[in-house]
Amino acid sequence: MKTTHTKEADLGNGPIGSLLFKLALPAIAAQIINVMYNMVDRMYIGHIKDVGPDALTGVGVTMPLIMAISAFAALVSMGGAPRASIMMGKGEKENAEKILGNCTTMLVLMALALTALILLFGRPLLLMFGASENTIGYAWDYMKIYAIGTIFVQISLGLNAFINAQGFAMTGMCTVAIGAVCNIILDPIFIFGFHMGVRGAALATILSQAVSFVWVLVFLTSKKSTLRIRPENMRLSAPILLPSLALGISPFIMQFTESVISVCFNTSLQKYGGDIAVGAMAILTSVMQFCMLPLQGLTQGAQPIVSFNYGAGKLDRVKKAFRLLLVSCLCYSTLMWALAMFLPQVFIAIFTSDAALTQYTVRAIRIYMAASLLFGIQIACQQTFIALGNAVTSVFLALLRKVILLIPLIFILPLFMSDKPFGVFLAEPVADTIAVTVTSLLFLRQYKKLSAKKE
Repeated sequence: MKTTHTKEADLGNGPIGSLLFKLALPAIAAQIINVMYNMVDRMYIGHIKDVGPDALTGVGVTMPLIMAISAFAALVSMGGAPRASIMMGKGEKENAEKILGNCTTMLVLMALALTALILLFGRPLLLMFGASENTIGYAWDYMKIYAIGTIFVQISLGLNAFINAQGFAMTGMCTVAIGAVCNIILDPIFIFGFHMGVRGAALATILSQAVSFVWVLVFLTSKKSTLRIRPENMRLSAPILLPSLALGISPFIMQFTESVISVCFNTSLQKYGGDIAVGAMAILTSVMQFCMLPLQGLTQGAQPIVSFNYGAGKLDRVKKAFRLLLVSCLCYSTLMWALAMFLPQVFIAIFTSDAALTQYTVRAIRIYMAASLLFGIQIACQQTFIALGNAVTSVFLALLRKVILLIPLIFILPLFMSDKPFGVFLAEPVADTIAVTVTSLLFLRQYKKLSAKKE
């Protein structure tokens, strides 16, 4: 794969360690920058004079819909990009470009459908998701503007995965960085300068995503890209598209169920703890995003290496890449766990200066992230299943942690505890511990299969 257009990453022959970090560091930076889109909004919104706590809670309630939009982008891109990498490893560039073209069309169609659904049903959905009479105005003001920019979100997030899959990690990072910088600049202008409040935050976000949208399309239609979007490949074909969607079901479930879980947490916490508990959850969601997205950056860096070499039959390189990925993920997740346990104020002060909300969130974060040090194992193994094209196991693992374990625990554990909100927050570490155990056992079997296949 070392051509004039892929000098950034010789996936088939370069040293695994330098390759992983060459691809992962820009991806990690991109993930950290990406989370700034929503975090910067909340940082500014939480400090709006007089209405900050209510406005922050209202915007927090929009997260299920925003995560659902991202999940549909992942359904297409996180299945299509690994398949494109595998095809490139086999030397089938034409098929890889067909996958890219079909995925582009599918992203556009889903964006149009999502925009219509949110504009029609967004307000009642937000009320179902935990918005109260005090916060629904802020939630809907933010969401109805954000929905208009869904096409920019889908294309910039979805197609950026194909840039990273080719080994152009720095270009992929720039996709996110350009938009994030625009958002950081525009947020205070619209929120405070034009006195638009939460509507200004939403407008700043979609304008910033529009800039990323243009950047991605320009790159993927230029000669700089190994794979290009070509009109003849954009006509939907079931044999091309369906295998990509099948592989993308696992990351889709992982992200879409985050939306469902956010609803479950918000409704349960509203019932037991009121607006302050929902506000704490808005902060916890942001902190968890900050902690987990760098892990996703690491796995994004490893994905092209694993997929390309698996397609090329170089199983020693596949195993070496996984081992390095696992150690890196575990070290990072342990560091984030330590910060959450011993210095939670470092995270919380970013979002609020309200004393009551801060005190409540300090205790909540220590419960909620009690088992987060194990999550490095979970994400390294689960994402490697996807990189190897193992759709069935990756789907099961995504369902296990979120649907089979976490959602029932959110509602069951409070029934057995006098401190009901404590029971709700405790569901997260209990589900994580069980899921990591099962994932580790399944991946050990997969790892043995790789060894047997090599022999």
